[in-house]
Amino acid sequence: MVYQIDLDVTRLLWVGRERTIESFRGFFAVIGDELASRIVFVCSDMWEPYLKVIREKCSEALHILDRFHIVAKMNKALDEVRAGESRRVAAEGRVPLLRKSRWLLLKREENLKTEQRFRLRDLLRYNLKTVRAYLLKEAFQQLWDYNSPAWARKFLDDWCRQVMRSRIEPMKKIARSLRQHRELILNYFRAQKLLSSGVVEGLNNKAKVTMRKSYGFRTFRCLELALYHSLGKLPEPEPTHDFF
Repeated sequence: MVYQIDLDVTRLLWVGRERTIESFRGFFAVIGDELASRIVFVCSDMWEPYLKVIREKCSEALHILDRFHIVAKMNKALDEVRAGESRRVAAEGRVPLLRKSRWLLLKREENLKTEQRFRLRDLLRYNLKTVRAYLLKEAFQQLWDYNSPAWARKFLDDWCRQVMRSRIEPMKKIARSLRQHRELILNYFRAQKLLSSGVVEGLNNKAKVTMRKSYGFRTFRCLELALYHSLGKLPEPEPTHDFF
């Protein structure tokens, strides 16, 4: 799905049947080259077909890599480290320190309950690979506090160097990806931190509700129309009479 996000309107513009490069190109075929050339900002995740088509069709737009997607991928890497170490500890017959620790590590500390905070504090005393990965993940959150692209670049480069020395492969994979897409990440700061897909996540939740309501529709076209009516901000006809 493609959304329009302006200062005065947020709405669904287009629905694709599949998550493919051909499907995404269909959106630009619908709006045409002239309208595509007038797009100022684009916010997307790191999916390579998105990046390729946006480079082709919106080369003049400032392309911003979505911060929520970056954080989600980092949480996934941390969880991979935790799961692997937990299995290894169990196989070696050691004390299962990481049992039921998944959400302690993935949630922001301010969102933890008091009992969970105490448990997390105890867990962080151990020299575990999972703990080191967690501390790297938490340190990365400082990036979003910067306003200057230059200072954000310096922090990002320093963080990536630190991770590459960590010998934690899932985190190193994230660092390599961030290096590869560094300029797209820094575009968030060049856009003065005004754009991210936070609002899109809210729209996606509404879309899921609409799809649940439309359960039983037998064609994609019916689902598409339901989404446009729910999220497209379509013009409404004038009422024929008033209700009191």
